[in-house]
Amino acid sequence: MENMKRRSFLAGITGALAGATFLGVNARQALADTLETIKTRKKLLIAVDLGSPPFGMSDAAMQPTGSDVETAKLLAADLGYPLEIVSVTSPNRVPFLLTSKADIVMASFSVNEERKKVIDFTDAYGVIQIVVAAPKSVDIKTLQDVVGQRLGTTRGSTNDKVATTEAQGAEMVRYDDDATLITALVSGQVNIMASSPQIMAAVNQRRTSDPLEVKLVLKTNPYAIGLRKGDDALKATLNEWIAKNLANGKLSEIYQKYNGVALPAEMPKT
Repeated sequence: MENMKRRSFLAGITGALAGATFLGVNARQALADTLETIKTRKKLLIAVDLGSPPFGMSDAAMQPTGSDVETAKLLAADLGYPLEIVSVTSPNRVPFLLTSKADIVMASFSVNEERKKVIDFTDAYGVIQIVVAAPKSVDIKTLQDVVGQRLGTTRGSTNDKVATTEAQGAEMVRYDDDATLITALVSGQVNIMASSPQIMAAVNQRRTSDPLEVKLVLKTNPYAIGLRKGDDALKATLNEWIAKNLANGKLSEIYQKYNGVALPAEMPKT
């Protein structure tokens, strides 16, 4: 079942790419000129994962909130366009972008070489760690200690890829989105996770009697805005906006509000 779902996800990306390859050069360039499309449409479509707290979630009134939501609102306001949030999950962020269901993706989108072959990224506007976390009673000091253990993670995420590579010998239990992973950890379906400290914090809010703690840090990744290849004008505009709002402290203020820590003084390169 896992292999079938993975093949289906990869097939979706392959199909989207094949469609783009089939188009003539001028048509593909037209598709890539998203900045002009936004200006003509007079609306900005931003894909956000609303099942990934504290980056994207729904509040008590079922309204979108989180650091990526607030950052997306700031971007739309600064560009002068109304914002439409397109809800995505970790596995479908790339397909939604490639099929033009969204102009850009702002969904704690970690930058990695595999994704860079298919889409483009702006400069980083945030960072995220990949950690192994478990209750205090679970003794994990090295990667050898997770061999044979069940590790919960989010399917198709960078957490999934890094944990699968680094924690070889562990049994990866994959959930379709972060919200489902959190529920599984709170209910005890799995007791160890390979995800972010932010996910751990969300779990511990509901798992107060037996909270998780960070056992191992597997990697620290920058995350950035995802956009289609060839969107050079839009990329330049977004990078200018990121630089401005890193310098004036607005991006760090939003990040700290939801993550509890400030952004690094020097952001990693993408």
